[in-house]
Amino acid sequence: MNQESTLKGIRVIEVCNVAAGPFCGMLLADMGADVIKIEQPGTGDTLRSWSPITNGYSENFASLNRNKRSVALNLKDAADRQTAAELISQADVLIENNRPGVMDRLGLGYAAMRERNPRLVYCSISAYGQTGPRSQEGGFDLTLQAMSGLMSVTGEQDGAPVKCGVPVCDFTAGLYAAFSIAAALRQAQAQGEGTHIDVSMLGATLGIAALQTSQYFGTGIDPVKLGSAHPRNAPYQVFRCQNGYFGMAAGNNSLWKSVCAVVGREDLCEDARFLNTTDRAENQIALRIILEDIFAHADVDTWLTRFREAGVPCAPINNYSDVLADPQVEHMEWVRELELPNGSLTRTFASPVRFDARTAGILRRPPALGEHNEEVLAELRGASVTE
Repeated sequence: MNQESTLKGIRVIEVCNVAAGPFCGMLLADMGADVIKIEQPGTGDTLRSWSPITNGYSENFASLNRNKRSVALNLKDAADRQTAAELISQADVLIENNRPGVMDRLGLGYAAMRERNPRLVYCSISAYGQTGPRSQEGGFDLTLQAMSGLMSVTGEQDGAPVKCGVPVCDFTAGLYAAFSIAAALRQAQAQGEGTHIDVSMLGATLGIAALQTSQYFGTGIDPVKLGSAHPRNAPYQVFRCQNGYFGMAAGNNSLWKSVCAVVGREDLCEDARFLNTTDRAENQIALRIILEDIFAHADVDTWLTRFREAGVPCAPINNYSDVLADPQVEHMEWVRELELPNGSLTRTFASPVRFDARTAGILRRPPALGEHNEEVLAELRGASVTE
């Protein structure tokens, strides 16, 4: 099975901007769905203006909009709204990440589209959800990292609040949305009945915080920031050595014994403070001090080699330039050449999922704004004549 054929024949209309919705659309497009992105004439998706700009074209936009077609429609114009409604009425999926109520005011909300297309899977992505006391509040990844509790467990103890460097709330919402759409399509195809999927960035971010929420539910105590350390496991963090830092995670007693052997301190296995995972987690500051005193006698590469030979999970603290050049990334064929609409060539990180040991290729380069108006509208007219 080819990844690019799993959703072949599924048409998706994307009325989205920036990250969460476009990421969802791209995930479906990578699986072979025909994703038609509706954009505002003249400006298009906000991401089109984000740097880095290569010969007038945003590489940020390219990274989230491969394998799609672009149609420029002014949804404030009655004729263009009608065209959008016709496209949606013939589609399998609609993705939108506007503030709740916007699509209804445009006459393109779920209730209106369901009348025209009962089998439509309609997915709305928003900051807080389609209903409820916060539903009309806007949100960006930063504010959702703050609201969701993510910032309360990110960073060093006693440090100022910091956000995760990757926009995790945006992309997690996109992942939940794509998974939900794929599941809902089974029902739509089997029963001819669609549904309205409500994905919120807040809910998605809380959903991936299962270890933190369960800790609070079980103890009544808020989880706290621990830097790179783990609240219930040790040694399991970043350690300083002679010339920098490396990460090492001995997540069970067997691996802990291997650590003790690597550092030449088998006696630590019998230390009452470090007998089991719980003991080591409770005394991990003392454990870190002991280990870093030993690590100070050799460099990063030496310790990584020793721990790898002993089967202990460990890793360097990579920059993106480091990891993208890693032989494992090369082996998986994740970095692919990508053509921009202006003919310039760049690189992109392709779908990380492999089907039958094969990494999917790039089906379509990212589109220029409105590039496919004539093509898509011709298809629409052809479908209308057929009907």
